[in-house]
Amino acid sequence: MSFGSILKIFLPKDKIFFNLFEQVATNLVQMSDLFSAALKETDLSKRDASLRKLEEMEHKLDEITHEIFIELGQNFITPLDREDIHYLATSLDDIADYMWGAAKRVVNYQIVDEFNTLSAFAEIISKSVKAINSSIYSLRDMKDLKGITEACVAINSLENNADDLLDLTMLKLFSSNMSAVELIKQKDIFQMLEVVTDKCEDAANVVESIIIKYS
Repeated sequence: MSFGSILKIFLPKDKIFFNLFEQVATNLVQMSDLFSAALKETDLSKRDASLRKLEEMEHKLDEITHEIFIELGQNFITPLDREDIHYLATSLDDIADYMWGAAKRVVNYQIVDEFNTLSAFAEIISKSVKAINSSIYSLRDMKDLKGITEACVAINSLENNADDLLDLTMLKLFSSNMSAVELIKQKDIFQMLEVVTDKCEDAANVVESIIIKYS
């Protein structure tokens, strides 16, 4: 084996990892756009049809995440700490997993969103994922640390908004005349949607820890 080939093994695979993370971020935006549009749909059959499409998108994100883990196992030197790459990949994958989990509940429970909570959560999740996307694309060269920090702060603020929205919705649910079964179904869905925003905040926290370490 030539010296050049040996050296190549130990060179950091910056493009591989950053390209994969950017693929994940782009796919998350596409997934959240479909998710958001579906949750705002008043026709339940159209809403269900759109939400079911998220399963294939979630599987695609799983495949990219798996590819990141394969590269992590094959490369001796990486552009970021190995645990940071693992944490970031896992946290981004969690967003997709919980988004799909929420979508399945909406389809299975067939709720009527009389308080417009679904569309409100959809807006928060969409903004959070777009902020995640912005921060991920800025990690490659880390020249816009202020922009990354602002994106992370925005995600934290959006998660607080989701907490407030959940609290307000719970008050409305328990003050309503809906049946106990319907109340339980809606409570489960809205709590799962709030968890999606928690997962966005988790990813933002990983990004913040990375820029603190490398800036």
